Amino acid sequence: MSDANHAPAGPPLDDRDGAIWLDGQLVPWREARLHVLSHGLHYGGSVFEGERVYGGRVFKLHEHSLRLVASAREMGFALPWNAEELDAATREVVAVAGLAEGYVRPVAWRGSDTLRLVAPGNSVHVAIAAWPWPQVFASGPRGIRLRTSRWRRPAPDTAPVRAKTAALYALGSLAGQEAEEAGSDDALLLDHRGRLAEATGANLFLVVDGALHTPPPECVLDGITRRTVIALAHELGLKTVERHLEPAELARADEVFLTGTAYEVQPVTAVDALEYPIGEVTTALVRAYARTVREPRPTSTSGATPTVASESG
Repeated sequence: MSDANHAPAGPPLDDRDGAIWLDGQLVPWREARLHVLSHGLHYGGSVFEGERVYGGRVFKLHEHSLRLVASAREMGFALPWNAEELDAATREVVAVAGLAEGYVRPVAWRGSDTLRLVAPGNSVHVAIAAWPWPQVFASGPRGIRLRTSRWRRPAPDTAPVRAKTAALYALGSLAGQEAEEAGSDDALLLDHRGRLAEATGANLFLVVDGALHTPPPECVLDGITRRTVIALAHELGLKTVERHLEPAELARADEVFLTGTAYEVQPVTAVDALEYPIGEVTTALVRAYARTVREPRPTSTSGATPTVASESG
């Protein structure tokens, strides 16, 4: 998702009890700090993940840890811990917090050794925090309204689009703020060519004649939730077509929904002046995803994503 757009209310995140894993050890929550001259703060070089805890278990933890490592590599630095070590640290954080339902935020950044723009020798720091996170909409999913943003996703050769990095989330922050100020819940961004891309940090799906249509992950992340939902659609006998989508095709859609760690499967009831029902396909995927995240063991949705149809245009 726009990972924390709809985070449950609570005390400020820097004023809570508990512990945060920081550079290999648990430290008191309020003491988990970075220096104001940290390279990652000034130049957007931090990478992060958003993970959900269901029934005390982090859903698809290893896939998230692998992506954090890969994002750092894409941004030109190596993490001091591998994915398996990050898995273990995350489980420790969740256990110490006693979380049954929660949110986990791993983050990595270059330190304050130097503020030189090109600083490959800077130390690398990693932190993992976890806190309670009930369902975004406790009474069940409700539709949200999207507003098409003036901001666009950059071309793959102009930005590190394969990394989940703060450098790219600045666009989502700007687009989301403008959408909320205009009375919408979230923003819809086009890509650099003017085609449909995603929301501020959630992947986009259109339901057209009973099939799912979604933009290829060329300038957006191929989200872990996105892949899970494609696999679930396959199990439900639903066809998924991955192709470039023009904004005009929103008028053809019978249903629209988003996918992301925090959003899960989020129905969309309006994009600008167009309105949509929360239809049967979206409802079926909402229910299937809710079952999957609470399964005690990995199922077929934890493996490789089924091949999806690909169309040009």
